[in-house]
Amino acid sequence: MGVLLEKIWIDKQLETLPLWQQIAYNSFTSMVADDHNKYPCIPGRQGFLTNNLRFSFIGDPRELNSAKELAEALRVYGKCSRDTGKYASLVVFFETSKVLLENDDIEYFRELFWTILNNVTTFDESEWPEHIPSDPSDHKWEFCFDGEPYFTFCATPAHVIRKSRYFPSLFIAFQPRWVFEEINDSTAFGRNMKKLIRKRLVDYDRVPVHPNLNWYGNKDNHEWKQYFLSDDDSSPSKCPFMRMKINYQAFLI
Repeated sequence: MGVLLEKIWIDKQLETLPLWQQIAYNSFTSMVADDHNKYPCIPGRQGFLTNNLRFSFIGDPRELNSAKELAEALRVYGKCSRDTGKYASLVVFFETSKVLLENDDIEYFRELFWTILNNVTTFDESEWPEHIPSDPSDHKWEFCFDGEPYFTFCATPAHVIRKSRYFPSLFIAFQPRWVFEEINDSTAFGRNMKKLIRKRLVDYDRVPVHPNLNWYGNKDNHEWKQYFLSDDDSSPSKCPFMRMKINYQAFLI
């Protein structure tokens, strides 16, 4: 089994996969491709239905070796993402233990998420892209790996209020920045897409859109705040990404 998998392959081989992988994939399918077309992320739904997405199954998210596995998946993905379709994304499912599944502390998962990104970046052998600021407080900052910028999205078992950020196990999606070349505030298509997504998001979550959601490049925007949203409207005051400080540690239970 390769480090990256296509929907077409998984659909044919699903019953041969470990049970936790079957459950994660079936849960994702039920969420994104729901019969009533309510999932708010229209590009994500389209990407799934048209086989634009790529999937990777990673081990225990608390282990450093899992970050190494994820780094390899991102390295391979970065070289092929442009060939997968205009709604490209890498969807990563983590083997989430019973201990984690029973943990309802969102802040625990926030710390775990940023620890994963911090550990992943230590396996990045490429220089940070010159056109992307290295300071997360800059409005043009984005997480990068192997020279590729990615919008990153995390969903957890601890989210309750924001249904769009809930998933029965830990999952992280990496959406290449180039996907947004046509979906942004400078295009009519992008502005219309934003209106549709936000309307669907309010209907889906039954709460107002989180105040941190914004367009990349806007001077009042911070991408890192959108990666992991709280159930309420709060957000951390400082970005936990540590690449430029050359510091990381494995997550401890």
